[in-house]
Amino acid sequence: MIKVTYIGMLATNLKQDEEEVEWSEALTDVADLIDSLCERRAEVWSRSLRQKNLLISVNHSMVKADQALSDGDEVILFPPMSGG
Repeated sequence: MIKVTYIGMLATNLKQDEEEVEWSEALTDVADLIDSLCERRAEVWSRSLRQKNLLISVNHSMVKADQALSDGDEVILFPPMSGG
């Protein structure tokens, strides 16, 4: 299983803050996971999770969408941040 947590506006927009996804060899990286999460769900999922500046953490390290995944990983998705 891969634990996925949605933070901030992502949790609000998606109407959930976490879920567990069955790991398979088809989920080679975070981009595959995002594709899987968006598949067969409302358009809001694609708009929210396919943002250019989406922040991604895997096992408490900030990563890019090409980060490899393994069974038991914890993925946290953050909305793009701004500030000054």
